[in-house]
Amino acid sequence: MPELPEVETVKAGIAPVMEGRVIARAEVNRPDLRWPFPERMAERLTGQRVLGLRRRSKYILVDLESAETLLIHLGMSGRMLVSGQMIGEFHHPHPAPAKHDHVVFHMENGARITFNDARRFGAMDLMQTARQDDHWLIRDLGPEPLGNAFNETYLVERLKGRNTPIKSALLDQRIVSGLGNIYVCEVLFRAGIHPARKAGRISAARAASLVPLIRDVLSEAIAAGGSSLRHYRQSDGELGYFQHVFQVYDRAGKPCVTHGCDKTITRIVQSGRSSFFCPQCQR
Repeated sequence: MPELPEVETVKAGIAPVMEGRVIARAEVNRPDLRWPFPERMAERLTGQRVLGLRRRSKYILVDLESAETLLIHLGMSGRMLVSGQMIGEFHHPHPAPAKHDHVVFHMENGARITFNDARRFGAMDLMQTARQDDHWLIRDLGPEPLGNAFNETYLVERLKGRNTPIKSALLDQRIVSGLGNIYVCEVLFRAGIHPARKAGRISAARAASLVPLIRDVLSEAIAAGGSSLRHYRQSDGELGYFQHVFQVYDRAGKPCVTHGCDKTITRIVQSGRSSFFCPQCQR
């Protein structure tokens, strides 16, 4: 499932053709994805000017002139593809409609943004912008890891006394929003912390050191356009490249990249998710 860097990359890819533009026609080709679409979604989107795009955790938020905000969740296989407009140096003509093109935004400038989702685990919803913090997908989210509210003091306090593994704690969206399995594995490797270590037994200094490492890993992944695993693509159809510099994720059985370490990367399963780590470098 796309994590914060992938969602940020998609948002940045569609923003130039949506922000400040009118949705000339919204085309909704089915009644639901993971959940039913809101009532009259196509009608409520058609004719609306897009004031701006934001990201909250793993959701793209599209603010409309109607004082409503469209929430978009990519799910496991959702993609937003731009056509009919220049993206960087390339022009992408409109493709023929595809089987899994569930929502299409026909923009006034001739661009088309298509939400394609083969597995239909994505979602869209409309909410009052002024009340977005009350939306059930947003209200319990913790601070953004790249924002000022997520700092060393905050994280040390939230981890204090917790009996859950540090991997699970960092994946808890109530503690910090947007982090997922891939990037938590990479962060814990850089921190030298075993993913099964109890969060409450990590010293304050080591817990605090996680904050800049989280920011570094996410920033590097955003700059690389995210990680292309299975279905994920950027909005222009290109691959993300951070997966080429994974230090532990999906490298089970391969040598540790740490100079002088002769161990291989190990995989364990925690709460149904794969964790990758070096048994020597991470304690």
